[in-house]
Amino acid sequence: MTSTPEDIVRRAAASYNAGHIDEARRLCEQELARSPGEPMLSHLLAAVLLSRQEIAAARSHVAASLARRPDNAAAQLLAARIARADKDYAAALDHVDRALALAPQREAFVEKARILDQAGHRAQARSAWQAILKVVPDHGEAAARLGRFAFEESDLAGAASYLEQATSGDAPASVWFDLGLVRQDRRDHSGAAVAYRKALALNPGHAEAALNLGIALQESGDADAAMPFYRTAYRLRPQMFGAIAMALTSAAHGKLWLDEAALRLALAR
Repeated sequence: MTSTPEDIVRRAAASYNAGHIDEARRLCEQELARSPGEPMLSHLLAAVLLSRQEIAAARSHVAASLARRPDNAAAQLLAARIARADKDYAAALDHVDRALALAPQREAFVEKARILDQAGHRAQARSAWQAILKVVPDHGEAAARLGRFAFEESDLAGAASYLEQATSGDAPASVWFDLGLVRQDRRDHSGAAVAYRKALALNPGHAEAALNLGIALQESGDADAAMPFYRTAYRLRPQMFGAIAMALTSAAHGKLWLDEAALRLALAR
């Protein structure tokens, strides 16, 4: 029995969803060789290629899908994501606006906020994230981005409120790190240490979190507890030696290190 393109799409989608990316790609490419430009297969292959960061090829295949189905909202949204990955923000905005005109769904509004944000359209991005948070009060990404905006504008109270909201659910290490920065700037060193510990637990390779955790602990008066985290930061990124040395000697509870070689040896233990 001959498989139809719909059958292949179902099999390829099942493989993709199960994490078998290469199998999904193989199925799509084989069927497209027989049915060039088939829109469902082109769409799925574009998604597969985006997951592999093969952006140019992904754009080509989503364009082929849209050539046959220009009024498909999902394809327009995928094209927006691919264009954003390619830093072609004008094209990304065009595609996402078309997707919104066809089907004004939440994921398209979120994608537009991301595009505006990454394109540097700060005021528009802020308005977009605020609108999302108004409709979806527990939207962690919107709260996190608004918190970052507030922090960059020195609105520490507003930043803390947004970031605490963002970290009330599942939040990535970057958001916990931002919360640590805000708490540290508010002189809440113990609260900052909690946030940096969480960031480091989620991403053990986060050198900045290790460094800042050491500083927060040192500022809290526990220089001995700080030292293992300075060692972690130094191991992860030896170029941080200068920042670590400055933190160790300039903080209120710092120690005086006159011998650079001795300090490097202590950090390397």
